[in-house]
Parts: sequence; C-alpha cells; structure tokens
Amino acid sequence: MHTPHDPYVRVRGAREHNLRGVDVDIPRDALVVFTGVSGSGKSSLAFGTVYAEAQRRYFESVAPYARRLIHQVGAPKVGEITGLPPAVSLQQRRAAPTSRSSVGTVTNLSNSLRMLFSRAGDYPPGAERLDSDAFSPNTAAGACPECHGLGRVHRTSEELLVPDPALSIREGAIAAWPGAWQGKNLRDVLDALGYDVDRPWRELPAGQREWILFTDEQPVVTVHPVRDADRIQRPYQGTYMSARRYVMKTFADSKSPALRAKAERFLTSVPCPACGGSRLRPEALAVTFAGRTIAELAALPLTELAGLLHGTSEVARVLTDDLAARIAPVVELGLGYLGLDRATPTLSAGELQRLRLATQLRSGLFGVVYVLDEPSAGLHPADTEALSTVLGRLKAAGNSVFVVEHHLDVVRGADWVVDVGPRAGEHGGRVLHSGPVAQLAGVAESATARFLFDRSPAAVRKVRRGRGRLEVGPVTRHNLRAVTAGFPLGAFTAVTGVSGSGKSTLIGEITEDLAGVGRLVSVDQRPIGRTPRSNLATYTGLFDVVRKVFAATGEARERGYGVGRFSFNVAGGRCETCQGEGFVSVELLFLPSTYTPCPDCGGARYNPETLEVTYRGRNIAQVLGLTVEAAAEFFADTPAVARSLGTLLDVGLGYLRLGQPATELSGGEAQRIKLASELQRGRRGHTLYLLDEPTTGLHPADVEVLMRQLHGLVDAGHTVIVVEHDMSVVAGADWVVDLGPGGGDAGGRIVAAGPPAEVARVEGSATAPYLARALG
Repeated sequence: MHTPHDPYVRVRGAREHNLRGVDVDIPRDALVVFTGVSGSGKSSLAFGTVYAEAQRRYFESVAPYARRLIHQVGAPKVGEITGLPPAVSLQQRRAAPTSRSSVGTVTNLSNSLRMLFSRAGDYPPGAERLDSDAFSPNTAAGACPECHGLGRVHRTSEELLVPDPALSIREGAIAAWPGAWQGKNLRDVLDALGYDVDRPWRELPAGQREWILFTDEQPVVTVHPVRDADRIQRPYQGTYMSARRYVMKTFADSKSPALRAKAERFLTSVPCPACGGSRLRPEALAVTFAGRTIAELAALPLTELAGLLHGTSEVARVLTDDLAARIAPVVELGLGYLGLDRATPTLSAGELQRLRLATQLRSGLFGVVYVLDEPSAGLHPADTEALSTVLGRLKAAGNSVFVVEHHLDVVRGADWVVDVGPRAGEHGGRVLHSGPVAQLAGVAESATARFLFDRSPAAVRKVRRGRGRLEVGPVTRHNLRAVTAGFPLGAFTAVTGVSGSGKSTLIGEITEDLAGVGRLVSVDQRPIGRTPRSNLATYTGLFDVVRKVFAATGEARERGYGVGRFSFNVAGGRCETCQGEGFVSVELLFLPSTYTPCPDCGGARYNPETLEVTYRGRNIAQVLGLTVEAAAEFFADTPAVARSLGTLLDVGLGYLRLGQPATELSGGEAQRIKLASELQRGRRGHTLYLLDEPTTGLHPADVEVLMRQLHGLVDAGHTVIVVEHDMSVVAGADWVVDLGPGGGDAGGRIVAAGPPAEVARVEGSATAPYLARALG
C-alpha cells in the first residue's frame, strides 16, 4: 500500500534507452549507488528515468505554457514512479563555460566577499561607500572601463602584422589583411592615396608604416582599378581601414570561428595596463580588508583566505563567519588550493562538479533526491574519503542521495546498491540486484561483484625497462617550480598525485619538439562535437564508407542518388524541418534550452524518399541506430567499416549507437572514441600517447579492456603516459611519477619516481598507501 510516507521510490516498467521494462524499489533517505559496466543502463535509470520524471513533475506544477513545452520535450518511458521527492541533479556537464565564470561565481563565494568589502572594508578618507556590485568585474559599476572587466587587453604590433618586411605591400607584406578581393581593394586604396605599394616594406619611411598599420582614420578615395584584359573595371569609392583596425574588428565582430582564429594570430593578450589585470575600477581597488584589495584576496588559495578572515567589528564578524562557513565544504572536498578568481574553463569536470556539490551542502535543502554523476571522477583515493563524508552529510540533512559511480570505495560505503547489467547495450538493461551491498556477492552475473569482493592481489607483470628517457623541464607554471621529470620511452608511465598537485600541468609540457617524442597523440576528454550533428559515425570517418555502401545499392542507382543524398548535413536527402539534426531545440523561459525529437521525421534525420533505399533490409536511419557491436556483425564483410568498428570494440565502446549524438557522450566516452580513431590509422614509427585520466567513467571490467589496448601499444614499441587515479592501473604501470604532496601551493613537487613497487614504499606520498594496497 502506498502511504504518503512510502520509504521507497518505486519504479515500474522503465524502458528508457536499453532498459527492459525495469521494476525496482529504491530506498529514500539513504545513500544509493547505481553500478554496472559502461552502457549497461545505470544512467538511463538514475538520470533518464528517476531524475527526468522528477523534472517533468516540476514542469507540470508550473505555468501552463511550460506544460506545453513538456509535451514537446517528452516524458521518460516508464509505467509509473511512486514515492518520488523533488530532485536536484549534479551532472558532469561539459558545457563551455565563459571566461567570466570563475570558482567564485560557481560557488557564490564572490557575492559574500563583495558584501564584506562593501559593508566592512577600509575606505580611503572621504570616499563614499560602494555598493557590492561595484566590486564585481561582471557589472558596469565595477568593471575596469579599459578592459571591460576581462583583465586582459588584446594588442598587436608591427612584427605580428608584417612577419616578412622584405616583401612589398603588393606581394602581401601585411599578412593580417584579408585575401581575395577585399585585400586587393585595400591595396588599391593605398595606391590611390599615394603610397608606394611596390617598395619592400622595410624601405618605407617609419611614419608611413605607422599610419598604414595603426591609423584610426578611414579616408575614402576614388579607385581606378588596374584593367584586366578580359574585364571592364569601373572606378569606385574605396574606404581605407588600417591593419590593426581590421584585425580588431574581425576579432570582435566576426561570426566565423575560422576568421576569428586567423585574426587572433595577429594579436597578443596582455594584462590590462589600467587595472593591472585585476579587472576592477580604481575606486573598488582603493578599498581594503585585512590590508588587501578584493583582487588580492580573490587570488589567494581558499585555505589561505579562510585563515585571514578574522573580522574585528561586529558587522565584519557576521560576514566573515558566513564566508568561512561557505569556504569550509570546498576545502573539505579537497579544493582548498583553488582561488576565487580561477576561471571555470581551466577546471576539470570533476573539480567543477565538486564545487557544485560544496555549494549544495550550504543550501540547506532537505527532503530532496540528489542525483550525482560519478562525483569521484578525477579524485585521488585520499580525496575520495572526504567525498564519502560529504555525501553522508547530505543524507544526514534528510535527503536521499542517488549516485552513479564506479569507484569501489564509494560503492562499499553505500547503504544500498542497484546493479544494472549484465553487459552493455542490448545485453544490459536489467536490474541484477537491488539491496544491501554485501548481498551483491551472491549475484553470479554481476560484473561489479567480481571486483568488489575479489581480494586476490593483482597479477604481477614484468616491468619494462624502456629504451632511453624523455626529459621534461625545468617547468615553472601554475604551482610547478622548476620541476624536471624523466619518462622512460617504450614503457607505460602513470602520473599520480592528489587533485591540483600539478599532474596535468606537467604532462602539458610534453610537445613534439622534445627529443625522443616522434609523433605525439594527445587524447583528452573534450567533447567530439557541440551539437547533435556530430556523432560517433561522422567523427571516426565510418559514415563516409557507409554512405558509399548505400549509394552503390541498385535502388539508389536507379533513382540517381549519389553519396551526398545519404548525408544528413546537406540538403537533398535530409529532413528539412530539423535540417538533418533529428532534434529541434526547445527554448524554455528562465530554464536551459533542451532538445526534442523532430516532429516530422521523429528523429530519423532523413526525408521519406531517402529512407526507402535499403541495404540488407535496413535503411540509413536504421543503420545509424545500430550499436557498434550489432553493426560489426552487419558489416562483417565490408573491410573498411569492419576495421573502424573493430577498434571501437577494442576500447570497450560496443554499446554506443553509431548515430549517438556527441551531446549525449560523457568525457570518458569522447576520449575513447578519439583513441579508437587513432588506433585505426595504422601505425607509422614511434608514437607517444598522452592520456588524461582515460579510466574516468569506466567500470573496472571496462578498465581491463582499455588497459589491454594501451599495453598492446607499448608492446608494439610505442610510449604511453597517463594521468591516473585508478590504483589498479598505476599498479600495472612500468614507471610512476608521483606529484604532491598536496594540492596548489602544497604541491608541485615530484615526491617519488620509479617502478610501482618502489613508489608504494615512499614515506610522505599521498599515493603510496593506496598503491601498496592495490599491489597486495
């Protein structure tokens, strides 16, 4: 019977993505972990069903206009869900944050600090009190007028605009100018103004060079173009624009990324001379607290900032106590090394998610379900313990915490586990176990159980000695101070250390110019595309071959359909309502816009005529709907397709659909797709592979598959360097470089370097005890 206080969220008949009519009861007011191999359907259950339904109910309760939009967005495919409280989702969104977004704005700590300066700051004699807005670089009241609150200004110079002064203007000395007709027009205008366009640039008088490149004047003259024999050219009125003005205008106004990128090559970014990079007006910088300006305090690591907050007056104490209380959870989650002014784009997805989590701890909500997406991603085992404490506090405040997670320590600490599987894609989608963690041991089909309860030590691998070393450094950047590191070539190296210890900074210094690198392939977790147009098949080049296969069918030949007909990116074969995206964007007032399947093609992307052409009984949309695994069977005798699909299977992505939009892929999936497209290229000579946390978002069973591939690369003579927190991967490496001992200013040194067994014995390393445990 369903009382209003039903202690369970009861899901009946969930069919989202690959779920097979799942019925499951999940306890409320508990820490529940959803586990299963990648692609098993655990996110479809936690986010696609439970959270999506909570969100739909929220929309239902608001304005009628919003209800109309829900019908467009669609409801999750589920029979019914009872006992569901309101939900808050903390996903690892990979959205592109702007340069104005920072640690302070994400956590709202900036607001508290600005309030402190406004109410309790030390003002110069006679200065009037400023509103808290005047301390924000993102408002008109506070932003430095010179750089508009960005802290940097773009400048250009003669060396940048004219890289080769031996050329004349006619020969293209001014590299920054546009090509084609526009560039010829500017040249003809200069000629008409009486400048010598045929003399080498360096021989022109300095005054003329200065005017041509930097003037703000825009004189208009009559141009008499030089006649081409076959064309009649009439005189016209031409306007002159200096090279600097053209570059600045293009950079500021152009909608074309290619043109902006070209303009950027002729600009350097320097700290703003007016505010010294602090982004604020002089009036705001004249106010201090504890002897420092707001910009100086925002630049401090949070741990240091917290130490300075000892207010004297009563007004200050209320504000400083509030600020200290808000900083505490951020420090607890191992992010005390960040400063408030650290720009959001420079944070990892794991850091960003933990900042949001820390903010939620202070929000004081209770009675809600928090749905979290792998909060341990990018966390060192030492920080994972703090994370478990924080999740426990959210639960203790009267909330239900549902976590999609692969980290075994987080799973062990849960009250309840929902294990989905047994495998990925169509071989998954069933709940194998929903109950206390210990009972999972008896579930034979569960891939999670094997790793959770198996205590046998890792298989001992013979450590490769490598051939020669790659020397990096000395590096002085962020928190690294003249650090040098050696990486063995022809071996597998793991770079470890707590969050913020400098791992990514160190491997970021490895470039193709270093001796011994050869070809460098850096595989990061950036998305493979920003819109639903980009997908697995287009990114790997697989789709080109599939389109050729369709264009070669008898039906397509008869109708005169070429390869282009089967592309959803060009007019002809695509559905014109959604222009081949399969989705239309729905704008929600006050809420982020969302995508919904196209009302005409239902998400198929093509028009009905194109879909009439079939190959082995499937049309092009149905082929895009196949999983990698199913497609490998379907195209077994088409070698070019089979090879591409084979490498995707090798990195454990058999469960993804060929047409899966890039917007639905996690960072870890995007990284493995890049790795797969690299593996199918056929290897030429020595290659160095750099991977930043390749196991993020991977179940331990998938980690095994990926590691087989990476060790295979090393056995074939290549070098692999990974930044990694998964101790099972580190234990299997040939060499370990451990940074630390802490994060931020407490890190940035090499604490230990050597084979895993040696590093595991080093005193003072945060990694050593966890590595020793993994080595058994």
